[in-house]
Amino acid sequence: MSGSMVIDGGHRLYGEVSVSGAKNAALPILVATLLTQEECVIEHVPFLSDISGILEILRCLGANVVQHEDGTVVTKVVDETACTAPYELVNKMRASIGVLGPLLAKRKHAKVSFPGGCVIGLRPIDLHLKGMAALGAEIEIEHGYILAKTNHLKGAEIFLGGAFGSTVLGTANVMMAATLAQGTTVIENAACEPEVQDLANFLINMGAKIQGAGSHCIIIEGVKELHGARHRIIPDRIEAGTFMAAAAITDGDITIKDAKLEHLMGVVDKLREIGVRVDKVSENKDGLDNIRIRGTKSYKPCVLTTLPYPGFPTDLQAQFVSILCLASGISNVTEKIYPDRFMHVAELSRMGAKISKEGPTLMIEGVNHLSGAPVMASDLRASAALVIAGLVGRGETTVSHIYHLDRGYEKLDEKLQKLGAKIRRIPSSIS
Repeated sequence: MSGSMVIDGGHRLYGEVSVSGAKNAALPILVATLLTQEECVIEHVPFLSDISGILEILRCLGANVVQHEDGTVVTKVVDETACTAPYELVNKMRASIGVLGPLLAKRKHAKVSFPGGCVIGLRPIDLHLKGMAALGAEIEIEHGYILAKTNHLKGAEIFLGGAFGSTVLGTANVMMAATLAQGTTVIENAACEPEVQDLANFLINMGAKIQGAGSHCIIIEGVKELHGARHRIIPDRIEAGTFMAAAAITDGDITIKDAKLEHLMGVVDKLREIGVRVDKVSENKDGLDNIRIRGTKSYKPCVLTTLPYPGFPTDLQAQFVSILCLASGISNVTEKIYPDRFMHVAELSRMGAKISKEGPTLMIEGVNHLSGAPVMASDLRASAALVIAGLVGRGETTVSHIYHLDRGYEKLDEKLQKLGAKIRRIPSSIS
């Protein structure tokens, strides 16, 4: 549902909040179910518009899909003749390009529209295509579609290096394709993100032979077929980091349940540097952590650079900028992954922030307070940054175009309400 969120700022966050399953792990894992005709059961899948979109694409590609209220999704491919992922479904999100690898590997043919997603700058898919070509696919671009075919994929040594580092989705795509290729594939400069590791674990559960996931070198020995499997999605480190930022900016005291601290150390390091208290308070039987975040009324400035995992994630840059708007001094934030990812800056300025931009770097001069204002969300993480700023802004903040938020955060407004935030959603029909 689109519309707006209206936030009455100035309320400390207090209490406990549970982290949903990771969107960026769930999307490629759901796509990977196309690699088998057997039933797959995926647990801890968040209810998000991006998830609904990928499930619709799976149905379009011949899968029976059942989504249960407890976050379990059951898939089973019943028709392998469909090989087209159409524009009207793919244009809504970038992750849909992930069907390319499984379709090529299992069905030998794929027609996939160029993907959409957030407007955060150029996000080319050349490394995806380079990887598929290296595995032996013939690729053409025609009428906005990627046309790919192969008699059989063959293992290869592939370097997935781009201008801004490794590619998470590209690594996932090539890894999925290589599971059914003949021979051994070596992916050099592979992405190390936990979401890539989670996908690898699911593929291994399906019978794939993969070594090195989580490092820059992944080795896949192709097998003849994969079988169905059950898998539980890892917790969403970006959602956890967003709640950390919300607790920090409101001088709050919250415990984030069922997260994974080791996935967040790049973020935790910066939070501690500016003065936030972050402690692991317990660990549950599944090896997940409960993490306590305690804010303060004054923060130090810092120098921050976004980097591939395990560095500070680009997906938390905007949220952290909101905190630094109130730090006592001048902070520098450099975006090394998506240098144009600063759509939140103009909107934060409307709330009283003092931010200047030079190339991929922001210079943020801390102010005493932010003021509530009408602002517009431009992309998923910028939306979260504006909500976080609204939590502490004096007066009322209205964040419009919140359909971006619903792409990546499960019931964010409800979770914040339970922590004491004064926030409500207004449907678009009356906003």
